[in-house]
Amino acid sequence: MTWQHIRIAHFGGPEVLERVDQTAIPEPGPGEVRIKVLAAGTGFTDSFIRRGRYPDFKGPLPFTPGYELVGIIEKAGPGVTAPHEGQMVADLCVIGGYTQYAIRPARFLVPVPDGLDLAEAVCIPLAYLTAFQMLTRVCHLKPGATILVVGASGSVGTAFLDLARHLGLRAIGTCSARNMPVVERFGARAIDYHAGDFVAKVRHLTVGQKGGVDAAFDAIGGGHFARSFDCLAPGGMLVGYGSQTMATGGEGLLSAGLGLARLKLWGALPWLFGGRHAAWFSITERRAAHPDDFKADMATLFELLRDGAIHPVVIDRLPLSAAREVHTRIDAGGLGGKIVLMPWAAPVPSDFQ
Repeated sequence: MTWQHIRIAHFGGPEVLERVDQTAIPEPGPGEVRIKVLAAGTGFTDSFIRRGRYPDFKGPLPFTPGYELVGIIEKAGPGVTAPHEGQMVADLCVIGGYTQYAIRPARFLVPVPDGLDLAEAVCIPLAYLTAFQMLTRVCHLKPGATILVVGASGSVGTAFLDLARHLGLRAIGTCSARNMPVVERFGARAIDYHAGDFVAKVRHLTVGQKGGVDAAFDAIGGGHFARSFDCLAPGGMLVGYGSQTMATGGEGLLSAGLGLARLKLWGALPWLFGGRHAAWFSITERRAAHPDDFKADMATLFELLRDGAIHPVVIDRLPLSAAREVHTRIDAGGLGGKIVLMPWAAPVPSDFQ
């Protein structure tokens, strides 16, 4: 039997994504399972990794990209008692998702309830879990609080807006003009970040409340953290969770480092800044430190999805052969949701060699 996966042999643009045919079915080792991957999430973090600019992954090469997957366990290796063969599971794998078969450690796998749309389910491990943990475990926001989501039309951004609506929070989201309807569809106030000073606009929108937001969430990084911090009301909290400008070459390591240093300063000395404070969030670091919270929060989100309380925005479902096209679209920006690869879907004509 021939099966396929996507391989990156050297860092670079979308052209480095190669489709590879394999004949030998991989076998799980001790503590591992073999997953038949039915849905693989794509997103900016995959592009970050592909460029070789992601701090938490620099190789070895070659590797298969793909930060999150949903699939069915076909075979369990020695010592694995749960989850069991035949069970649908989700994994935050960081790399390895763009494939028809994946060998994964069993310890972090989370069961997926029956009856879910798998393309929507694969939005949970990265985008929704990131947003949910920042909203509930980092900031502990109460209903009625106002949040600012920077880059609100992306996959994590729309997850923030969707969860904010469910949790009874007011939301303001920055985006491009063409994606303002995406933000407004969730009941949030949209700000075109290309048109004028968004800090002034945030303050204008929060006049009569606190003159700022209770929490801001920023994945742009570097110097942008300072602008998001300026949007906070007294006592508000900024959470940084990425550095997109470094990923795209818009800033260097020095600027990114200064941004992180500011977060630490604001977090350590809030009394100097009107009680405003800040923190850094990494989903993989938090999973390692709090594995039980990771599994519990994933289970909660799958229940919310099953009950129709949240609605991930899936804008396209494509086969593995479309991986280069998908990364080209991700790099162009402004997607307004998530593209999901369906590894067992029929291939489409592409420029893969």
